[in-house]
This record gives sequence, structure tokens and C-alpha cells, in this order.
Amino acid sequence: MAPAMSKLRAEAGLGALLRRALAQYLLLLRLYPVLTKAATSGFLSALGNFLAQMIEKKRKKENCSPNLDVNGPLRYAIYGFFFTGPLSHFFYLFMEHWIPSDVPLAGVKRLLLDRLIFAPAFLLFFFFIMNFLERKDMAAFSAKMRRGFWPALQMNWKVWTPLQFVNINYVPLQFRVLFANLVALFWYAYLASLGK
Repeated sequence: MAPAMSKLRAEAGLGALLRRALAQYLLLLRLYPVLTKAATSGFLSALGNFLAQMIEKKRKKENCSPNLDVNGPLRYAIYGFFFTGPLSHFFYLFMEHWIPSDVPLAGVKRLLLDRLIFAPAFLLFFFFIMNFLERKDMAAFSAKMRRGFWPALQMNWKVWTPLQFVNINYVPLQFRVLFANLVALFWYAYLASLGK
């Protein structure tokens, strides 16, 4: 009977810990929305790159400890913190202001704005910033764009379109960047695999 009680206490403790973490996150989100979204974006972007490297190593059946590119997660953390979090925060605010909910077909218009304008521009920006952070020249950027932009954009449209429809139309404004970051955890793993 004692192990069962111990397990219940541990589960209750974990639940309480998660509730406290959520309460703290909500407080930070209210007090420092851009900084909180930037930090979350940086952390989840780095984690996405780290997972991409682990998946790649497992796929190649390599030992996971050597040859880990520690600069990869750092680059993704920088990109997430300085670009993804803040740009996404202001883009969602802009969309709410420019296409209010009471406008006819607001959800469709927001989705089209996101998919046809923001997504290609953001992807181009991603490739450019990553090229800069990798200290590569413009010839490498051009080659990466020719090789990877169109396939990445097509995959972006396939993966993100239904998710962004849900995000833009049903997720509360303050949680849209977090929702996108959680999806981006896997998306960045995909984009990192394109860089190889």
C-alpha cells in the first residue's frame, strides 16, 4: 500500500508543479509578452535543432555523443529569440488589427495573409539569417535558396496551413506564438535536415 501512496503523492506533486509553472508562464506572458515569447521561441527552436541532430544520428546509426554540432542549437536559439518570437508576436497583433474578427471571411483572409505573404517572407528570412549565423557567403545562400526554398515552402504550406487555420481562428491571441512554437519544434527539425 505504501508504494501506491508514494505514486499518488508523486503524481499530485507533478500536477502541482505543472500548475505552478503554467501560472508563472501566464504571469510572465502578461507582464513581458514579447520577452516571454522570445525566450520560449529560442528554447523550443534550439530543442528542435537538437532533436533534428539526434534523429539524423539515429538514422545514420551513429553514436549520439560525438559529432554533435553544438552551434546548431545555438544558432536556432538566437533565431528563435531575436526573430521568431518577436516577429510572430507583432505579426499576430497586426493581423488582429488589420483584419478584425467581425470582417466577413476574416479567418480566410488572415490565413491567406499568413500563407501567401508571411510564410514565404519568413522562410526567406530564415534561410538568410541562418546563412549569416553559419558565416557563409552569398553564393552559399543563393545555392541553398535554389536547392531548398521551394521544397521547404511547399512543405510549409502542407504542414502549416491547417495548423495556422486553427491557430489564427481558435487559439487566443496571447497563446498563438506558443502554439506555433510547439509545432515549430518539429518544423525546425525538418528545416535543419534540409541544411545537411
